[in-house]
Amino acid sequence: MSREYDDVQLPTPRSGARTLTKLALTVSLIAGALAATSPAQAAAGPYDRGPDPTDAILEASRGPFSTAQTSVSSLSVSGFGGGTIYYPTDTSQGTFGAIAISPGYTASWSSLAWLGPRIASHGFVVIGIETNSRYDQPASRGRQLLAALDYLVEDSSATVRSRIDGSRLAVAGHSMGGGGSLEAANDRPSLQAAVPLAPWNLQKSWSGIRVPTMIIGGESDSVASVSTHSEPFYNSIPSSSEKAYLELNNASHFFPQTTNTTMAKSMVAWLKRFVDDDTRYERFLCPPPSGLAIEEYRHTCPSS
Repeated sequence: MSREYDDVQLPTPRSGARTLTKLALTVSLIAGALAATSPAQAAAGPYDRGPDPTDAILEASRGPFSTAQTSVSSLSVSGFGGGTIYYPTDTSQGTFGAIAISPGYTASWSSLAWLGPRIASHGFVVIGIETNSRYDQPASRGRQLLAALDYLVEDSSATVRSRIDGSRLAVAGHSMGGGGSLEAANDRPSLQAAVPLAPWNLQKSWSGIRVPTMIIGGESDSVASVSTHSEPFYNSIPSSSEKAYLELNNASHFFPQTTNTTMAKSMVAWLKRFVDDDTRYERFLCPPPSGLAIEEYRHTCPSS
């Protein structure tokens, strides 16, 4: 027996009851403190939506929420060319974050349409935009993304508008639309997230971006090669900003135009983490995801 146990004083008959009462009180207080700090007792974040995430949930073709969609005519909006809105039908969860997504050069929203219900089914309002012109450049597409978000928050139908938290907004886009999402993030630092997909932009430095940004590029992209677009974009964003760079193995410039589970999984995790501030999704971002579909992953790791 060690010395520390040799020195324990057992209670005498006269002091025993009082000592045992104090001991019981101390044990009770310690147990209460441990319970208060137990992860199982930690309160969920105010914007957590849906069940605890799993690989299976994120890799499925649809998330846990049922969705509906509605078309937006170009004649009823200004600043962008209309589009399609996808939104969760569940009204018991409170409001949701919203994201505007732009297609690429000469493309219409139909080229990315699979993304709309996929992201919305994880608890987001999504507007896939049509651009004013098929030939709009990234700066114009960035302004159109912001105009679409403003429309969602201020002028969309009551059914859609009532589901949106206007303080939790994000942008994404493919090719010149991806370059446009960088423009939008640079112009509106209040955004919560940006996800450029195979982004193209003549502007290479984005040192002004403070919005958490995940850039997803394709290793075999011959239109917006990662060496001249995605990688310089990522490197130019300050390390003080949350950022990640995901390069898909052997993927061409057009990887976002067909169902891509690895892209969708990482994209949803990024949006949930930063638009919803849902830390349950950190484990899908840091440590780095791995697999045959991933050529490279760089990150700053989300700060809780």
